[in-house]
Amino acid sequence: MRVLLSIKPEYAERILSGEKRFEFRKRLYRNSRVKTVVIYATQPVGKVVGEFSVSATHSDEPSALWDRTRHAAGITKEFFAEYFDGRDVGHAIEVREAKRYARPKSIDKYLASGVPPQSYAYLA
Repeated sequence: MRVLLSIKPEYAERILSGEKRFEFRKRLYRNSRVKTVVIYATQPVGKVVGEFSVSATHSDEPSALWDRTRHAAGITKEFFAEYFDGRDVGHAIEVREAKRYARPKSIDKYLASGVPPQSYAYLA
């Protein structure tokens, strides 16, 4: 099973370069069979740029989540704290192997609506 995530271009690039090995989410997809994340880089890129296989998902109180992921978070502690401010639980998707597509692809090749998801969308 695959899921498409909308990710800011700078973070998509860090994932594809191997610098960022965790993708943080306030809400996590519920289907435990998801093995691949397809990356939609939001505007100004506006294209599907690659994918990664999921090694594991982690859900925890934000400070504990930071302690477990900071070595490869690809973001600052300040940004992390601001992102999860007021949340009791945060989620991290652990990247196993990232693959950049040779040519970025249009979102309508993945979603008939052509509209990128605010958070995530399941793919067939």
